Amino acid sequence: MTVPVHATSCLRGVNIAGAEFGGPNAVYGQGYTYPSDETLDWARAQNMTAIRLPFRWERLQPELYGDFDPAELARLQVTVQAANSRGLTVILDLHNYAEYRGDRIGAGRVTADALGDFWRRLTPYFLGNDKIVLGLMNEPADITAKVWFDAAQAGLNAIREAGSDQLVLVPGTIWTGASHWFDPQDGGSNADLFQHIEDPVDNFAFEVHQYLDEDYSGTHRTCPRADDAVDALKAMADWLKTHGFTGFVGEFGGTASADCLEGLDYMTGYLNENSDVWIGWTAWAAGDWWGNYPLSLQPVDGEDRPQMRVLAPYFSTAGGAGQCGPAPG
Repeated sequence: MTVPVHATSCLRGVNIAGAEFGGPNAVYGQGYTYPSDETLDWARAQNMTAIRLPFRWERLQPELYGDFDPAELARLQVTVQAANSRGLTVILDLHNYAEYRGDRIGAGRVTADALGDFWRRLTPYFLGNDKIVLGLMNEPADITAKVWFDAAQAGLNAIREAGSDQLVLVPGTIWTGASHWFDPQDGGSNADLFQHIEDPVDNFAFEVHQYLDEDYSGTHRTCPRADDAVDALKAMADWLKTHGFTGFVGEFGGTASADCLEGLDYMTGYLNENSDVWIGWTAWAAGDWWGNYPLSLQPVDGEDRPQMRVLAPYFSTAGGAGQCGPAPG
């Protein structure tokens, strides 16, 4: 199979949240939403190359091993087409934290095979689209790397069995934090286990998230650990290079506090300057329904947030800090 090279590098943009909002039974337009045309226009105008699109497993597949909900599938497809038509690659982000209707993968009915079934069903709808990236799962949590590894491998196998050679993003556990990649776990750390992932077309990257606040959660208003956060990415980069892998930072962000803005500038600059190992990033988060959320990147009355004024220079892929690929030797 031919790997679509331009879909595996220079992925730079934001998460556009909304389709993952609400519980599994939330009503569309009341409990959750998909990105508006105005938000997609804004993303394109910012020179982004990609968006990460969170959505919920239970709404697309209301029963394990069951058919997809036609209306929800149509909403997902329409959004993908709208983003692609603006030149944006879409990272399909299964935003479920390694659980389904509150049941954790590996604990009962939600098995590794159930995740494989989901991806085996979804993948054919986007075959041949080189502006699609498949994100196996958002932030697996409360699950060991050993249990999650089997599910991740099952999902990746199912995607390939469905005929896809598209880029797949593989997360670790402990919310796939770069700062936790080497943490000891029962059965082995993310670093111990995921060096053994297998992909017959060799077109995957490891997705990590890395916030800048005091506990790396993205829930505080200041960012005192920006240096530590970038050091965690540097340590993981060494691991990636050792094993011939690449990485993608699917979430990072901060408020408009001075230390967060400085940290965002530092982290994004580091990622772009090391695009031989970090193939891209999507900041958290834009979306039509955020309101006063402190980490929101969504413009207000046509005015960009302070965080976006920091990030904007880094979206470009043309030369300078935006150059993709290894730095000139």
